[in-house]
Amino acid sequence: MKDLAYLNKFFYKYRWRLVPGVLFVIISNIFGVLPAQVIRVAFDLVTENIGVYQLFDGFNRQDVIYDIFGSSLFLFGILVLILALLRGLFLFFMRQTIILMSRHIEYDLKNEIYAHYQVLSLAFYRRHNTGDLMNRVTEDVSRVRMYLGPGIMYTINTVILFMLVIYAMLTVNVRLAIFSVLPLPILAVIIFYVNTVIEYRSEQIQQRLSGLSSFVQENFSGIRVIKSYVREGFVRQKFAEESEDYKTQSMAMAKVQALFFPSMLLLIGLSNVITIYIGGVEVMKGNITAGNIAEFIVYLNMLAFPVISLGWVTSLIQRAAASQKRINEFLHEQPEIKSPKAVAHTLAGKIEFRNVSFNYPDTGITALKQVSFTVNPGEMVAIIGRTGSGKSTLANLIMRMYDTTGGQILIDDKPLTQLNLDNYRSQIGFVPQEVFLFSDIISHNIAFSADKLDMPRVEQAAKDAAVYNNIIELEHGFETLIGERGVTLSGGQKQRVSIARAIVKQPQVLIFDDCLSAVDTRTEEEILNNLGRIMQDKTSIIISHRISTIKNADNILVLDNGEIVEQGTHIQLMDLKGSYFELYEKQLLEEEEQA
Repeated sequence: MKDLAYLNKFFYKYRWRLVPGVLFVIISNIFGVLPAQVIRVAFDLVTENIGVYQLFDGFNRQDVIYDIFGSSLFLFGILVLILALLRGLFLFFMRQTIILMSRHIEYDLKNEIYAHYQVLSLAFYRRHNTGDLMNRVTEDVSRVRMYLGPGIMYTINTVILFMLVIYAMLTVNVRLAIFSVLPLPILAVIIFYVNTVIEYRSEQIQQRLSGLSSFVQENFSGIRVIKSYVREGFVRQKFAEESEDYKTQSMAMAKVQALFFPSMLLLIGLSNVITIYIGGVEVMKGNITAGNIAEFIVYLNMLAFPVISLGWVTSLIQRAAASQKRINEFLHEQPEIKSPKAVAHTLAGKIEFRNVSFNYPDTGITALKQVSFTVNPGEMVAIIGRTGSGKSTLANLIMRMYDTTGGQILIDDKPLTQLNLDNYRSQIGFVPQEVFLFSDIISHNIAFSADKLDMPRVEQAAKDAAVYNNIIELEHGFETLIGERGVTLSGGQKQRVSIARAIVKQPQVLIFDDCLSAVDTRTEEEILNNLGRIMQDKTSIIISHRISTIKNADNILVLDNGEIVEQGTHIQLMDLKGSYFELYEKQLLEEEEQA
């Protein structure tokens, strides 16, 4: 239960729902126990007065006795009905307090987890897959809610009901009470065992279903490849195998459930048989009345559901504890990147790397080694190099997605780690190498960084990113809904919408991380000319593997194996006849071959 102790703060927060809920449980159970005693009195009334009724057989007074007898039973029936209605009313109040409390806690817990996800660093997301993150905020929280709501409610209800019923039974006859409840512990043990098996089977079925869903989703996504390689038969066979596993687990689950319910009914029936037999003996001895037997049978039927729910509640608590443990693992994880409480700083745009080294925390790969350079305000600096040379790492470090493992990054002569992170990033336009568009309309994707939709600014940003004409040609223009991850658009269109999203915020610093790879040369030139105009007196960092993209930059850094091997203007680097020159010659040759 130590993992579930994390939830105690929520119980305190919603104590004004929990405490009345417990009171309503107690009151509802009192009204639940009383009808059994009313039935006992009514039963005794029948057995005691039936002889009197028969004694006046043939006399007029028999009708009078019948009327009195009938009226009394009618009143008892009305009383039982009133008690049932009162119990139902307080059960409603019980659910309105405890179950609603669980929903409020579920809402708070989901918000807390999601808010914590937002502050965790990029390295955290590299270590965990998206499905696992989603599971903890959905499936795991739902399991915890089942403990907070039904789990707590039925636990309190079971304890209170047992105390009231067992006390009432013991006050009538101790021997009959002991024999009556004898099969119930056995029933509780069986239910606990069966629930454990059902829980295990359910997990297996869930895993098989998850695997089946992933298999189908992957194959639907890759249907073009499957058809191209004529692998429909192979995929169909694999699907049949996955389905067979799912069917096997489901059949095993059905078998357990089929054995469970008859066993449960058998033990409940056995309790009733024992009660009638022992009760009959006690009646003959004169220790109890026939009405007490009827009263005991009502009590046993009242205890049957709590005993059945006992195993289910135990299973709920176990599942909730396991889920809360998984949730706590994430909630206790601290972000590697922490923003200091610093005053807002207006960027001038100066960026300086001083002997910066960086090793990726997950893999230990050294991405940068003793890198030093300065970007002055208003400059356009380009970074070029082979794949894996550390270009994107530089962009991530400037955005402070990671902290350096060696050296220091200065922004306007201030250490980057001393700047307010939200304020700093709000003044930077970043176009990542892997374009991500949300499943929303185009205008909302472009205006993502803004607090409100300003269509003139959105349209101008689209023009500057050379995507405006493509958008207005679509049937719904800027209102066109982009599919999942921008599947509606071509690769080049996605890149240009992503560029427009960075431009629309009018950043002081703009970082392009190799985001023109899917754009043709003419469009690329148009975008770069527009950037030169809108980023005048502002800092631009363009990362690319194409020299045509960066040849007009004020300064070009050539990276190789995490180190700056050359830097200067295009003309200066060409005159050096080094790595940059070789790269230029190679790309020129490739262009000639393609032509």
